[in-house]
Amino acid sequence: MVPGIVFARGPAVAVLILLESNGQTYAVLTEQVRVPVGKFLLELPAGMLDDEKGDFVGTAVREVEEETGIKLNLEDMVDLTALLDPATGGRMIPSPGGCDEEIGLFLYRGRVDEETIRSLQGKETGLRDHGELIKLRVVPYSQLWRSTADAKALCAIALYEMAKREGLLPSANL
Repeated sequence: MVPGIVFARGPAVAVLILLESNGQTYAVLTEQVRVPVGKFLLELPAGMLDDEKGDFVGTAVREVEEETGIKLNLEDMVDLTALLDPATGGRMIPSPGGCDEEIGLFLYRGRVDEETIRSLQGKETGLRDHGELIKLRVVPYSQLWRSTADAKALCAIALYEMAKREGLLPSANL
């Protein structure tokens, strides 16, 4: 039996941005109001695929730039969901009981100076003409899992930590 109501959303991406500065690793999050839950949420930079080409990594790079102002290169992105068993389809499915959304979770690791961390903290971003009112939050990576209820972030942390433990990540260009 198929449920009577489903939410057709389609494919999306999210990026776990980890920046190292003076021996500390930070995660860059967006803070914006989310009407369905009625509050501000800290989330990974994320967005929907806008075209039919299925360009997950290109969309991830574009969304990071739109939502954070950080310019990334395609080759710097690690597709965390591609590390899943191929039988999964290589994407995270956040709510399969009611939504067709599938999310490609990506990782970016970089090294920056303390001034960059300070300049990102509280920076206002987003595509204002699309109604995006985003404020950036930079949190120590060690506190990330306790700082957000965003399923994308929590799944990205799990995939990152498991891939790191199993030695599946390419060496970072730090």
